[in-house]
Amino acid sequence: MSLRTVPLVVINLGGEMLYILDQRLQAHCTPEDTSDKGAGLWSENDRKRVLNDIIGTMFSQSFMDQLFGPQQPYSHRTLRTIVTRLAHASILRLNPVSMERLYELMIMAFKYQVFLCPRPKDVILITYNHIDSIKQVVKDTPAVFNQVQQTHRRLIEVREYSSLTEGEFQLLRQTMLTFLQDSHVRVSLFLKNKAQNPNGRFAMSTGGPVPHKIDVPGLIRMFDRSGRERRSEFPTGGSYSRALKEGSFELHGDRVTKLGLNMFAGNPVEETPTTKSSALKETSDIPNLLAKEELNLLARLMGSLKDQPGATDPAYQVNLFASLLEEDELGRSDPADGSTVLTIQATQDERSANELAHIAGQFAEEEQPGALTHNKGEDLLAMMDDL
Repeated sequence: MSLRTVPLVVINLGGEMLYILDQRLQAHCTPEDTSDKGAGLWSENDRKRVLNDIIGTMFSQSFMDQLFGPQQPYSHRTLRTIVTRLAHASILRLNPVSMERLYELMIMAFKYQVFLCPRPKDVILITYNHIDSIKQVVKDTPAVFNQVQQTHRRLIEVREYSSLTEGEFQLLRQTMLTFLQDSHVRVSLFLKNKAQNPNGRFAMSTGGPVPHKIDVPGLIRMFDRSGRERRSEFPTGGSYSRALKEGSFELHGDRVTKLGLNMFAGNPVEETPTTKSSALKETSDIPNLLAKEELNLLARLMGSLKDQPGATDPAYQVNLFASLLEEDELGRSDPADGSTVLTIQATQDERSANELAHIAGQFAEEEQPGALTHNKGEDLLAMMDDL
């Protein structure tokens, strides 16, 4: 397991969240003089403000300081909490159904990119594509642009990635795929392009450019003792071509790969109804040994959450993917398995914080003197309280 995945996962998921929110807010956009956020109509200035606020929070120095450095990968539960905090960093508010669908789309888009990258090292190029797109969004806001630029430089200069061997990059990609392996939500865009099978699994292409400095398959070269060469060909089952050049790993340049760019531009962002994967729901009969730590983390998040700049402004709820009636019905429907649903509101609420603290106390067990516990997402979410 690689201990260097956290910055790449959070930045890439954040980039996909911005793509989806931008596409949906543009669908809700209306001229400035007729905007009515209460009725779901947003102006272009509102859209830009939401994106700028989210990007400014995501790339704040205190937040990024907690991402970098060796640490265990975060769980879906922790990442979903982070995504919710980021999405609500501005005046935008998403109801639980929209937030869940947003997270699922982000996860599936990122999984598609990691799954298809030709070389393990290309996960860095995917990240750079996301950062390049984010910089285009905030190019007219110098303060936020500089925050993104500083993180980009940090990714390039930090020895954690620049000095990795091919084997370490393979371990990095494998750790990401392990985290994503049980996510099989069907997405209409992938199904339409035949990139995803009806069971939610992605289809691997048998053609296209091979990785840089790799020979096109189909040729066998054999040498005898005297050095004479014999060649024979074999059918590859696909149409492959040689990569013309390698993507740039610098601050600016052609990344070559299209993975990490906005797939949703000009396409409706939809999710095809299906049974949600166990990884996203994280329901299991096996006891969660980190339940106490995660409840403590959420209690601290809600109890000590500090206001964001502009948090005194009124917040407006947006239904991203369906009508309000449909989402209300989905939200009210009882679970098929009869399990209890706990609704968590990620805003400052002293009573909720006390409740969570009480529940967490029930998980307390006798600990040996001097024994210390540490939650892999605890430091990061504690720092988010100060954002």
